[in-house]
Amino acid sequence: QVQLVESGGGLVQPGGSLRLSCAASGSIFSIYVMGWYRQAPGKQRSVVARITNGGSTYYADSVKGRFTISRENAKNTVILQMNSLKPEDTAVYYCNVYPAPIRAPWGQGTQVTVSN
Repeated sequence: QVQLVESGGGLVQPGGSLRLSCAASGSIFSIYVMGWYRQAPGKQRSVVARITNGGSTYYADSVKGRFTISRENAKNTVILQMNSLKPEDTAVYYCNVYPAPIRAPWGQGTQVTVSN
């Protein structure tokens, strides 16, 4: 069973950048589509970016042109480079397989706060 540990969040000013990392363990990592999700206060969790094991990517409209997802299968690592951050990007960010089953094992996530 895959285990997920997110890191790299923090407090950043609007227009700033953060690099989120996801360390995953489990024999299935390299064959799964991986995604970054976020959950803001008062909102449901939603996917913001995903990447196939072949490197094909998808981005939610709200983050296109600002976020970049990448993966290193050999290191069981997924990266989310976040640029030009906006206050509305404030959320807890999670990584997981995509699509995530309802009973998917979620990590603790990493808090991203965009504010002056």
